[in-house]
Amino acid sequence: MKRSEFIKSSTLFGLSLAGASAAFGSSLSKPAKAEKTFNLNYAPHAGMFAAHAGDNFIDQIMFMHDQGFRSIEDNGLVKRPLALQEEIGKTLAKLGMSMGVFVVDKGGNGANTLAAGKQEYIDIFLNGCRQAVEAAKRVNAKWITVVPGDFERTLPIGIQTGNVIEALRRGAEIFEPHGLIMVLEPLSDTPNLFLRNTDQTHLICKGVNSPSCKILYDIYHMQKNEGNLIPMMEKCWDEIAYIQIGDNPGRKEPTTGEINYRNLFKYIDGKGYKGILGMEHGNSLPGKNGELALIKAYREVDNFK
Repeated sequence: MKRSEFIKSSTLFGLSLAGASAAFGSSLSKPAKAEKTFNLNYAPHAGMFAAHAGDNFIDQIMFMHDQGFRSIEDNGLVKRPLALQEEIGKTLAKLGMSMGVFVVDKGGNGANTLAAGKQEYIDIFLNGCRQAVEAAKRVNAKWITVVPGDFERTLPIGIQTGNVIEALRRGAEIFEPHGLIMVLEPLSDTPNLFLRNTDQTHLICKGVNSPSCKILYDIYHMQKNEGNLIPMMEKCWDEIAYIQIGDNPGRKEPTTGEINYRNLFKYIDGKGYKGILGMEHGNSLPGKNGELALIKAYREVDNFK
């Protein structure tokens, strides 16, 4: 090969390597937009894609949309500045996305327990419900999470259950005129929490007897507390209005633990579920690689058809 031809070919090869390297680096910095959405409506939360999108929640929402997600959830919505709540609502409307759950502010999951039947606790809860109505309007939300609180161990369990039902009836009266649904979430965080199992929550929903009081079925928590996921969902399906996701152990994305999420999602889809599935978990790996692994995991388990 002549020297001039060698230099020319070497230069072209170097340029092609540089171009490939730049493209590769670009793909690592921000993945391409997804060509399709998901079969089910998964909802990430704030911070889940901060390594790619930055700390600004609005930028994160736009990144979620680019990756095929069509909903978000935001537990702490009511504590965000009003201007940001309104901006979140406008952004979701512009992108054709939906808002999943946020939490009624009653002082924390275990605090001000409704099981005690104390008027001061009920008043805190009802004020939280009224606040939630206004926040829901700003973001066009439909579902609001309620955790009744801890056991009141000085009272028999039947009395505690009656107290919870009575308080939730009053909360439902606030939500019903607005078409909002409080979804009761049984949790595994601590055995002190009153609401622990799906059948218990089903009973309470029947007792409240309102379209504004249903079950939030968190797959991670229920795998820990009771297992037998699909049979229990089937028994309580008529009261389940919202579903959340997390693998066990670890409470990370699907494929990182013991739960067969592809089968679960196939079952949920087969039930005709058109609601939101909140991604109520952390990322198993840090940084951009962890976020890419999370997206890949959801594409994998969503491939059930």
